[in-house]
Amino acid sequence: MTELLDDVDRTVTQAAFADLVGISQPAVSDLIGRGTLTRGASLRRWLVEYCENLREQAAGRASTGDLDLIQERAALAREQRIKIAMVNQQLQKELAPVSVLEAVLAKVGRQIATRLEAIPVQIKRRTTTLSAEDIDLITEEITKARNIAAAIKLEDLNDGPVGDSEGDYEGP
Repeated sequence: MTELLDDVDRTVTQAAFADLVGISQPAVSDLIGRGTLTRGASLRRWLVEYCENLREQAAGRASTGDLDLIQERAALAREQRIKIAMVNQQLQKELAPVSVLEAVLAKVGRQIATRLEAIPVQIKRRTTTLSAEDIDLITEEITKARNIAAAIKLEDLNDGPVGDSEGDYEGP
C-alpha cells in the first residue's frame, strides 16, 4: 500500500484505490459511475475528489445513493410543521376529527328529519284549503329532499349550485 503512495500522479486500479481508502471495488465503480471520481484520473485526483465527496456528505450537502439527507430533513420538517399547525387548529377549535363531525352531522340530520316529517301534519291541522293530494305532494317532496340529504357524499360537495325540482337555482 505504501508503494501506491510513492507516485500519486499515476493511475491506479479501482481495487487498489478501494484498498487504500477502505471501501469495496464496487463502491469505487459506483463513485465513477456517479461522476464523483473521474474515470482514468490519477491517484492524486481520485484522493482529492473522494475527500471532497466525504466533506460534502459530512456537511449534509451530498446525496449517497437513494436517500438524500437534505430532502429527507426538509420533508420531516414540513411534516412536523403540518402536524403542529393541525394541533394548533384543534386547540383553537378550528379543526375536528372526522368521527366528531360525523356524529354531529348525524345528530343534526336526525333533528332536521324529525322536523321535516312533522310539516305535512302541521299543515293539515292549520289549513282546510289543501286537499289530501296536496298534502301527499308536500310529503313526497319532503321525503325526496330528506333522501337527497341522506345520500350526499363528500365527492358531491363540489357539484356547483343546487336547483329545486323545477331546476330553479337556489343559493345566495
